[in-house]
Amino acid sequence: MIFTAKAILFDMDGVLVDSASAVERVWRAWATEYGYDPERVVAQAHGRRSIETIRELAPHLDPERENLRVEQMEIEDKDGVVPLPGAAELLRNLPLGRFAIVTSATHALAEARLGFAGLPIPPRFIGGDDVVHGKPSPEPYLKGATLLGFTPDECLVFEDAPAGIAAARAAGMRVIALHTTCPARELKGADAVLASLAEVKMQFHEGIITLHADTVCVQES
Repeated sequence: MIFTAKAILFDMDGVLVDSASAVERVWRAWATEYGYDPERVVAQAHGRRSIETIRELAPHLDPERENLRVEQMEIEDKDGVVPLPGAAELLRNLPLGRFAIVTSATHALAEARLGFAGLPIPPRFIGGDDVVHGKPSPEPYLKGATLLGFTPDECLVFEDAPAGIAAARAAGMRVIALHTTCPARELKGADAVLASLAEVKMQFHEGIITLHADTVCVQES
């Protein structure tokens, strides 16, 4: 398949960086500490801001305090945090003004994980601390488009989680999902599903980004 766009918005975890083992270790530890089901907590945490997961699962706790604790635990856990296939090449080849990272992680955590993975920190990105409402709200992706100076329909999003797909769709953007974190059947709403960014070939000509994907599962609308 061929996709065209003027700008690309990337989620980070599960799209550019493999941090799944670190995320699961941190949230399992947090869940065990407070007596919650670790499986449920991990499932809730993927693709969302930590503070929203905490507010939903533990409304009796101080969300700001717990969020700082979880963030520090995630920053310190770098074991297994590596770049995902194709990420470095695609970031290197895209013009700087045509892409941004839009992540639920804070700037501090995002910079730490990109550093652990050996990926460049882009000049433009939206972190969880830049928005009032995180994914699945459209706010993060709308801010990403504004940051780059493009309209939502000119942007293409790469995501790995249902909350992120819902956010991009609500923002009026097309979405390519990667089944790095969730099985393809849970990524409904995406225009297509790929195994990794390694399946994407990019060209930039006359202001248009053209992406070619050789192996693709097209989702039903």
